Amino acid sequence: MRLGPLELPNRLFVAPMAGVTDRPFRVLCKRLGAGYAVSEMVTSRRELWTSLKTSRRANHDGESAPIAVQIAGVDPAEMADAARYNVDRGAQVIDINMGCPAKKVCKVWAGSALMSRPPLALRIVEAVVEACAPLGVPVTLKMRTGACSAQRNAVDLARGAEAAGVAMVTVHGRTREQGYTGQAEYETIAAVKAALRVPVVANGDIDSPRRALEVLRLTGADALMIGRAAQGRPWIFREIAHFLATGQELAAPPTQDVKRWLVDHLHDHYALHGEDAGVRSARKHIGWAVRALPGGEAFRAAMNTLDDCAAQLRAVSTFFDELADAHPLLPAANEPLLAQRA
Repeated sequence: MRLGPLELPNRLFVAPMAGVTDRPFRVLCKRLGAGYAVSEMVTSRRELWTSLKTSRRANHDGESAPIAVQIAGVDPAEMADAARYNVDRGAQVIDINMGCPAKKVCKVWAGSALMSRPPLALRIVEAVVEACAPLGVPVTLKMRTGACSAQRNAVDLARGAEAAGVAMVTVHGRTREQGYTGQAEYETIAAVKAALRVPVVANGDIDSPRRALEVLRLTGADALMIGRAAQGRPWIFREIAHFLATGQELAAPPTQDVKRWLVDHLHDHYALHGEDAGVRSARKHIGWAVRALPGGEAFRAAMNTLDDCAAQLRAVSTFFDELADAHPLLPAANEPLLAQRA
């Protein structure tokens, strides 16, 4: 699969998730089978570009190509400047955020709120494409199906974005109003795919290899983007890749492998975020990893009381060493992955 001048390793993508898909998480997912990952959204507001939060979100040190940065905002000129700024710092793809349903984003008419203002949304796309085209950098768009069930305008907006020059469109199968509730629907994604010539990516409720195959069948999408199901289970990408290639389920990973992946991730996480912020923000990643495992809930409660990185690492290692004695292969979860995230 190609994205402008770039050739992607496969068609399994990591969704941008604020507070989750920092560089360590993207590196881990790519290590475990993802072919492409998009950064957390970076603000278009110039006065915040040098803030610690933004600089961490825009950190790509040691990350394999292609480097994709998502930008968010409401002013076309600001968004164009933000695109150029991030390209100067290594971005090889610029993604425009019109999918985030968070209230603090939508209340300023950014994210998925832009779908309620198509003329402004398309002016933003045009400005960003115009800024990136001379640099040889493709622009992509992530959106939802619409503002609400009565106002699904993804097809029209996607057509306009393609005409403005975007190289790829990702559609999350929910409206802004739904947030992350209810079930994703794929008919709108299929309609977008039928309407466009550029690649279309399906996103929403892809939580297993069999669901991945079903979504490809229902939508005809060129690629799949996976978000919440990768939280605590980043090897889902290689599970899906194996199933799509062979029709066979991949065996559960060895428990000690999962331990090694998590410990490596934590070292990288601490290095980026520092001791104080790192130990706090790592708790959610550890919690996701152990939640469905035997003894996971009790461990998570105890682990959340630890306030230094070394103690956190020791606790994780001990938990997985003891688990491996009883379960050399990681025990299967007893409930759907997305239900665990609720």
